[in-house]
Amino acid sequence: MVAKTFAEKVLSRASGTDAKAGDIVTAKVDLGMSHENTALVLKAFKEMGAERIRDPDKLVILFDHRVPAPTVKAAEGHKEVRGFVREEAIPTFYDSREGVCHEVLPSKGHVLPGMLVVGSDSHTTTYGALGAFSTGIGASEMAAVWALGELWLRVPETLRVRIEGRLPSMVGAKDAILKVIGTLGADGADYQCVEFVGEVVERFSIASRMTLSNMSVEMGAKAGVCFPDAKTEQFLSSRTTKKWSAVTSDEGARIRETRRLDMSDLGPQVAKPHTVDNVAPVERVAGLAIDQAFIGSCTNGRMEDLTVAEAILRGKEASKKVRLIVAPASRDIYIEASDRGILASLARSGAIVLNPGCGPCLGAHEGLLASGERCISTTNRNFKGRMGSPQAEIYLASPATVAASALKGEIADPREVAK
Repeated sequence: MVAKTFAEKVLSRASGTDAKAGDIVTAKVDLGMSHENTALVLKAFKEMGAERIRDPDKLVILFDHRVPAPTVKAAEGHKEVRGFVREEAIPTFYDSREGVCHEVLPSKGHVLPGMLVVGSDSHTTTYGALGAFSTGIGASEMAAVWALGELWLRVPETLRVRIEGRLPSMVGAKDAILKVIGTLGADGADYQCVEFVGEVVERFSIASRMTLSNMSVEMGAKAGVCFPDAKTEQFLSSRTTKKWSAVTSDEGARIRETRRLDMSDLGPQVAKPHTVDNVAPVERVAGLAIDQAFIGSCTNGRMEDLTVAEAILRGKEASKKVRLIVAPASRDIYIEASDRGILASLARSGAIVLNPGCGPCLGAHEGLLASGERCISTTNRNFKGRMGSPQAEIYLASPATVAASALKGEIADPREVAK
């Protein structure tokens, strides 16, 4: 029996073929997700002459990018999708209140290890944290999934990233993935399945693994995966009763490349404008004045992120020169953070606490940047115009670094602030 990689195994099962890296396969999709761009998918669906969704039970539709609707155009789009969901009797629809898709789907038990998941959003790679092969696709591709329940894919080669050592205090998953992207480059994993392994990954929580998988696309990955273990089982046990089994790469499977990074001495990392791989240690940019600090998004809006930020800010007030914005990734996280007093503490420190959603991250609403302004953010992209004006600057960092920076009114090292 030929040894297979994780990607080859999942796509062999989904396609009913003996799939190997480089093969083109037609694979049956286990789960499809779309958000507000469902309106674009619907347009493509109608243009191709499709009449009915093949398997509504395998779809999740939700609103998260522009919630509540900030414009009439957005409101009209929401209305159209709501009508479509009713007409097609799609059983799983989350309206504006639930939060960011890449937190909602895993937390509601929709994603299981070994699944083939596609979403009309590039950061669908997030679900690899649970051991799924999960990837972003376009609106027309999703329309085909609606109509046929399948799509063609090229089986990716595999890049294994082994993260060793023990992360120092005030250094987390965001720092680790920024270091990986800074080392490999924005095209360092083009159309590859990235396997995150090693003792650091094993110690990470599911939330931290989501940060890794989420940002794997920022180095060109088709998918990013962390293999299931006891933490995965514990996470899923309270969210689903469905049976699942872990899918991993066989020993001896063909791995295109293995990169080893020892992060025992890693410090906080920052991605400078205007590319995610423009990464530097925080001390190289410390002291740069900031106008806005944002904590949230599908990358770092989870409980552990809010907890770290609140601990740094507790009993102190953010600089009056800085707009500190916080957006929990989901309603469930919002409620838990509220019950635990975390949101109240952040508000006392001067934070503007938003409803769960994506607004600030993609520059849709709720905190747009003006020309000449500088923001430090826990989001995943810092391209020109991403959060507002193309003349603004975005620096990406961990929740600890963003909180420390908000406190000082300039990019700051959380290790120094913690002292």
